Amino acid sequence: MEVSEISSIFYLTLRLYPLNLWKPFQKIIVSLPPTIYDIAKRANVGIGTVSRVFNNHPSVSDATRARVLEVAKRLNYRPHPYARGLARNRTNAILAVIPFFTTFFFLEILQGVQSKLSELECDLLLYGVNHPDQVEASLRQGVLRSRVDGMLFFSMKMPDNFARQYLQHRTPVIMVDSFHKNFDSISVDNLQGAYIATNHLIRLGHKRIGMLNANLESVPARERLKGFQKAVREAELEIDARWIKSSSSTTFDGFTRQAGYELMKEFLTSKNNLPTAIFVASDIQASGALAAMHEAGLKCPEDIALVGFDDIELAGHLDLTTMRQPMFEMGVLAGERLAERLNNPKIEPSHTRFLPKLIVRKSCGSREDGPQNVAATNQAMASGPKL
Repeated sequence: MEVSEISSIFYLTLRLYPLNLWKPFQKIIVSLPPTIYDIAKRANVGIGTVSRVFNNHPSVSDATRARVLEVAKRLNYRPHPYARGLARNRTNAILAVIPFFTTFFFLEILQGVQSKLSELECDLLLYGVNHPDQVEASLRQGVLRSRVDGMLFFSMKMPDNFARQYLQHRTPVIMVDSFHKNFDSISVDNLQGAYIATNHLIRLGHKRIGMLNANLESVPARERLKGFQKAVREAELEIDARWIKSSSSTTFDGFTRQAGYELMKEFLTSKNNLPTAIFVASDIQASGALAAMHEAGLKCPEDIALVGFDDIELAGHLDLTTMRQPMFEMGVLAGERLAERLNNPKIEPSHTRFLPKLIVRKSCGSREDGPQNVAATNQAMASGPKL
C-alpha cells in the first residue's frame, strides 16, 4: 500500500466518524512531550533564542531568559541530551566496547557505569566483540564509525594502530579490566588475588591444592594461574599438573558454569589422589564445579574445599568463599574518569589497580575468619612479595 493510499484512508476515516470518537487519540497527541517550537511560540521568541537560553549563551537578556525558562518549567520541558550536546559539538553518548554481554562480571560493572552516566545525562551504547581475535576487525568496521564523546574499552588488548588513532584524534578512552600506558585504566590485581585465595587454603592446612581455570587465551586466566603457582611454590608444596585444569572453550573464554562443570568432571574421573582443595578462577565456574561434585555424591568442603573469584551475587547464595572484585565501583570510577577526561583532555593518564578482598564462607571449610581477620589476611597477603 502506497503512502498516498494510507493518507487517503486516514482522511476518509476522519470524515466518516464523529469527532468525539477521536477524543482518546487527541489525548495521546496532547501528551506528546513539548519541543523548543512549543516554548518559542508561548514565549514569543525564535527557536534560536530558546536554544541559546538552554546553552547559557550570554547574548540573551535576563528578561528573555527568565520568560523562556518559566515557559519551559510550565510545560515540564527537558532538553534531550543528544540535542543539547549538538550545540556543544558533543553527542552525549559513550561507547562501551565489551567482549561479552551476558557474564555477571560485565553486567555488574556496566551497572556502575550506567549509574554515573545517568547523572551526566549521557547515553551508553554497547558494542560487542565476539572473540578477542576479532578486536581489530570490530574496531575497523564499527567503532571508528560511531560518533561518540568517548569510549570505555573492556578486558581486551588495545591494538597499537588503533591506540595511535585515538590519541591522534584526542578521543577519550578509558581501559576497564585492561591496561595501556597512554590511556586511563581501571583494573584488578588478578595475580595477587589468586595468590591470596590459594594462600588461604594453605593456611587452612591443605597440602594437595588444585586449580580449575578458564581459557588461557584470557589475560585474567593467565594472571590467576601465575598467582596460584606462586603461592604453591612459596609454600614448597607439590604442583601436580593433573591438578591444574584449564578450559579450552572460547565461549566467554571458558568463564562459564558449563566449563566449570566439565572440568570438575575431569577431576572426578580419577578418584585416586584427588586434591583436597581447589581454587576456581571464577564464581560462575565454581557453581558448575559444585553441581558436578553433587552428582558424584561428594560434599563441599568435607571432600573438596573450594575458593572462587569475583563475588558475584550467586556466590552468596552458594555460600562460596571467594575473592571480591569491586565491580560496581569499577564501573562508577570508569564513568568518573571519562567525565574528567572530557572536561580536561590534557591531564596525565591515571592507572588504578584494585586488590580483591577475601570473603570467607562455608565452601573453604572454615568460618572462623570474621571481618577483622579477613581484613588482616588481605593485608598480610598484599604485603607479601610483589609479583
